[in-house]
Amino acid sequence: MSHTTTADQIELTIDGQSVSVPHGTSIYEAATGLGIEIPALCHSPRMDPVGVCRMCVVDVGARTLTPSCARPCEAGMQVETSSPKVEKHRRMLTQLLVEEIAEADPTTFSKKHCDVTALANKYKIAADPPQNAHFHDNRFQDHSSPVIAVDHHACILCDRCIRACDDIQSNEVIGRTGKGHSARIAFDLDVPMGESTCVSCGECAAVCPTNALTHKPVTLPIVDAVDVRDVDSVCPYCGVGCAVTVHATDDTILAVSGRESPVNHERLCVKGRYGWDYALHPQRLTKPLIRREEYYPKGPLSPEVQDSDSRTKSKSKPGGIVDYDTVLPAFREATWDEALDLVASRFKAIRDERGGDALAGFGSAKCSNEEAYLFQKLIRAVFRTNNVDHCTRLCHASSVAALMETIGSGAVTNVFADVARADVALLTGSHAGANHPVAATFMKEAVKNGTKLIVVDVRRHDLVDFATHFAQIHSGSDVAFYNAVMHVLITEDLVDHDFIKARTEGFPELRELVLRDFSPEQTEPMCGVAAEEIREIARTIGRAGSMLVFWGMGIAQHTTGTDNARCLISLCLMTGNMGRPGTGLHPLRGQNNVQGASDAGLIPMVYPDYQPVTNKDIRQKFEQAWGVELSPDPGLTVVEITHAALQGDIAGMYVLGENPFVSDPNTNKVRGALANLDFLVVQDIFLTETAEFADVILPASSYFEKTGTFTNTDRRVQVGRQVLDPPGEARADWQITAEIASRMGYPMDYASPAEIFEEFAGLTKNYQRLTHERLGATGKLWPCTHPETEDGAQILFGDKFPTPNGRGKFVPCPFLPADELPNDEYPFVLTTGRVLEHWHTGTMTRRSRALNALQPDAFVVVHPQDLSQLGISGEELVRVSSRRGTIVLAARSDNTVSPGTIFIPFHFREAAANVLTTDALDPYGKIPEFKFCAVKIDAAV
Repeated sequence: MSHTTTADQIELTIDGQSVSVPHGTSIYEAATGLGIEIPALCHSPRMDPVGVCRMCVVDVGARTLTPSCARPCEAGMQVETSSPKVEKHRRMLTQLLVEEIAEADPTTFSKKHCDVTALANKYKIAADPPQNAHFHDNRFQDHSSPVIAVDHHACILCDRCIRACDDIQSNEVIGRTGKGHSARIAFDLDVPMGESTCVSCGECAAVCPTNALTHKPVTLPIVDAVDVRDVDSVCPYCGVGCAVTVHATDDTILAVSGRESPVNHERLCVKGRYGWDYALHPQRLTKPLIRREEYYPKGPLSPEVQDSDSRTKSKSKPGGIVDYDTVLPAFREATWDEALDLVASRFKAIRDERGGDALAGFGSAKCSNEEAYLFQKLIRAVFRTNNVDHCTRLCHASSVAALMETIGSGAVTNVFADVARADVALLTGSHAGANHPVAATFMKEAVKNGTKLIVVDVRRHDLVDFATHFAQIHSGSDVAFYNAVMHVLITEDLVDHDFIKARTEGFPELRELVLRDFSPEQTEPMCGVAAEEIREIARTIGRAGSMLVFWGMGIAQHTTGTDNARCLISLCLMTGNMGRPGTGLHPLRGQNNVQGASDAGLIPMVYPDYQPVTNKDIRQKFEQAWGVELSPDPGLTVVEITHAALQGDIAGMYVLGENPFVSDPNTNKVRGALANLDFLVVQDIFLTETAEFADVILPASSYFEKTGTFTNTDRRVQVGRQVLDPPGEARADWQITAEIASRMGYPMDYASPAEIFEEFAGLTKNYQRLTHERLGATGKLWPCTHPETEDGAQILFGDKFPTPNGRGKFVPCPFLPADELPNDEYPFVLTTGRVLEHWHTGTMTRRSRALNALQPDAFVVVHPQDLSQLGISGEELVRVSSRRGTIVLAARSDNTVSPGTIFIPFHFREAAANVLTTDALDPYGKIPEFKFCAVKIDAAV
């Protein structure tokens, strides 16, 4: 028989089957493609092969057997994967592994199912009792991590965990220590896992073939059972939108694992893998609640009343969660009919007596596209107002405003994984390793493969270790810094003249400003970055063939947030980094459906798909679709609604899945606004701090109890699928919203979320051809012209921008200071943000056993120099005060912040950072300045 080879393909025979494979294909890969299973202990298709376990050996007719994972196919090769010779080798190797594991600890082997036990069962090998008892030595057991158990007895030193940590997650925590028989895996410099720099992503335990590393049970022990269901869904946390498989019984979730997807390639972070048990928490709301008569009347609260009123003050249990025993006496249980009738009648009365603009709604980026669409439809078509907003206003509203103004679209122009094709990645105002940890792994991987990373931030974080340049700028100086970078690009002729000429407008005006006012020497005092470092950063950008720009809240959450984003857009337009592989603009979305909730119309000035409410033709389209007359006036934004409620102009509110008492700036003002409402309805899964103020509380469904679509930061629309039934009498959010509309005289009759999605998509351009069925297992990117056969558009605006003239617009931005500057009384600058283990207001993550164990307490990060000058030691309780309030929390000495700057995460209600923050707004995006306010620090007594 003759065997041929071409430049691209080679032919060989495996177990008698002929196969043609590309050059470089391993025998293991070729056999797998034929459906032939070859056992392997050290190898995983997600890692480069090392061939150390020798379990995957095959016979190619050579003197010795060869590891199939590491041996490339050759033309004419005859391969036997399970010959007697091969099987004898595997049986002998399995016997040795079983004996070693059993000698160390027989309970390890006998009680755990793993790849070695599967091989032992195949070859009918049993473990004999050990001859000694040294396996009881605690040095071989490590339970210091809240989420992962380590049993060195079961380790066969295959190095899968090391390579998963290094090559997949790029955390580089695990290695080897010891020699010979004493060799074992180690964490950092051989410390317990729980004391190491491990970020608890669980990738090591996910790939371990022997259960030397295992996930600790979150609810029940993970067992193989016929009644365990595997449901493919999406992670409920950040905007990355990782694909997951949920392993569940009829009434509980056992575990969550990552699955293959263009988004995450099976990777997960600590929240996605271990933070799902909040849905099973005993504090779930299960029945409608109505405020008792004795807790009326409501009205503005004086400071004295605030201190004693049960609506605004409740004790906290450990972890800061609302104490039900304190708050619940203010409410009584009700039937759904009673609660919904009350809600509908009160909202209808306010609308009919004071007009629709006396009502408002806060939607949620945690809810699905269908729920967001239905909620804004209720507010607009039934409440008859455009006073509807959601948490995008608190995170990327300024980014969207700048993007819409300059390139005609508020969406990301390229997916985050395309950083692999970028010569340079610029990460600014984002601690991606904590806020978008899986996206951060792609950035780290790109750096290892040659991408240069530039990090610009007020805080040092883990990605700085991967950076070519790190510019630790003064808080609020982004405009000055980027104008200086553009100054260098222009003066050293590192701009793309052809792109500027063909595809942009407004460059002369920008050029004039940055050349006149922002030389590196002029800018150095403003931003704190040396002039020569600014030049080197500009040269790195200007000499690159491609650059992808990522940014987060550190750019957006300023009174100059829109200007900050305008500068980043100008930087890309100036260098032609748009519309090509490895280029573009990517504001990293914070919550799991920030993109989708915005797409679905939870914005006061636009309908779904960003269609302006002020456009008569567009308004008539929605009036015809919904069968009502709609308001032509843009509505109020989140903070504006709070101000209006405080002044009495907003009388009724419907809050769906949001917790403005903790998430919104200037908490004391929010408190007054909520107390001043005539009628407040809160629909949520827990009794949140905001729900304490409600007149009616409606028990909703958690992420795992409903089906719907969610759009991630890449614009990928994915289906989240129901796993469990809602507890008690709780209902799906869309059903509650539809029922309120129907009882207010506007029937909303939908059979399923898929039907709602069809209506929503039909009113848009970007979702037009998408359906639940067409989204499939891994979703589609919008826009998607042919969803039956295509994945959707990864890179946008290759030829022109969706602006009236098709051109991108340069917007010159002079430097403006923050709204509130430090002085002698308040000498420090406060910046706020997230930590890896928690998310948003902590409503979900602080009710997760594992996540709360990893990060249980509030803290403030202060530079050691500042603590020394204040005479305060690390971990001492301190009092942090602004012009708006005071909180008490533990100080952490940490040089990741600059002297004069402090950082407080905003997840902790008992020390809520937003008691301190200012509600000053960006004039364009109407976003509050969470990232800059003046504070002072004192020792707590």
